[in-house]
Amino acid sequence: MKVLDLFCGGGGASEGMKRAGADEIWGVDIGFQHHYPFWFIQADVFNLSLKFIRQFDFVWASPPCQAYSYAAARWRNSGKTWPDLIARTRGLLIDAAVPFCIENVPGAPIRKDLLLCGQMFELHVIRHRYFELFGFSCYQPVHRNHRGMVMRHFYVTVAGTGGNYPGHNFDKLRCLEGATQLETWRYAMGIDRMDKKCLREAVPPAYAEFIFGEFMRNNYWGMRSVNRQKFHEVMNQLGAYERRENEFKESSVPGRG
Repeated sequence: MKVLDLFCGGGGASEGMKRAGADEIWGVDIGFQHHYPFWFIQADVFNLSLKFIRQFDFVWASPPCQAYSYAAARWRNSGKTWPDLIARTRGLLIDAAVPFCIENVPGAPIRKDLLLCGQMFELHVIRHRYFELFGFSCYQPVHRNHRGMVMRHFYVTVAGTGGNYPGHNFDKLRCLEGATQLETWRYAMGIDRMDKKCLREAVPPAYAEFIFGEFMRNNYWGMRSVNRQKFHEVMNQLGAYERRENEFKESSVPGRG
């Protein structure tokens, strides 16, 4: 199974798809990623051709989240801006007509087909993330009340400085006494590599392992067993429906159309 990880960063999602059984993994990011462990292309995602993307059986996309994330709110409030790349990413992948997953933070303008939380996978981060799925389905795990709190060292916040400021230390885990912040973050996220910058932006591999595993078990073989041409016909029909649905929503907004 050949998969593509767009906006791959240090490769948290790629690592998860590898654990789930991906045979060949390619990552694309605009900046060089020296921690990325698989095939890597340094490029602007929007310069990739549809022909290139269609080589892959599955595409994961994690567009930058700073335009919507809670962690970047104070910078947005001070006037700093970031590009909103989700709509462009969705359009590119719908045109490519391959199954895909777009991941982002709460507040991002994606369809919320799935919510994952670190507690679902016994991780020591909460890290709520939403996922928009195209061309396949995935069941929603039960989202239970969180057990414990960050301030009591059940979880850590893998963002910014980790929530540390004078009189407070929120980057320690009661189950990992004496560890450095980097060691703690890696343990909490379920990643045994990456520096802190990559970890701040990473997807816990367990999330991608779950989603890609569900894709392979429940959707992949039935759809691809027909043939590649028929598969792309089905995906193109889904893409046409998706575009019409989005156009209808846009025209339904008061003052539009």
